[in-house]
Amino acid sequence: MAADKKNDKKDTLSLEENFDLLNEITSKLQSDDLPLEEAFDNYKKGIDLIKTCSEQIEMVEKEVLKLNSDMSVENLEQ
Repeated sequence: MAADKKNDKKDTLSLEENFDLLNEITSKLQSDDLPLEEAFDNYKKGIDLIKTCSEQIEMVEKEVLKLNSDMSVENLEQ
């Protein structure tokens, strides 16, 4: 149940906030003194964040394409 709350929070963060979290994880992974288990956990979190960011970017791209197509239709009608 705690994992669901973490996922809910991650999904409600902005793209920029998720990128910031991803940068933090990347910095941790580049550390020489990170224990292997912690590195693996951070790696999994990073992969999940990349998926979330990708989904957020896809949503924005779809909105932009829709706005552009709507605008093109409006321009044709005028």
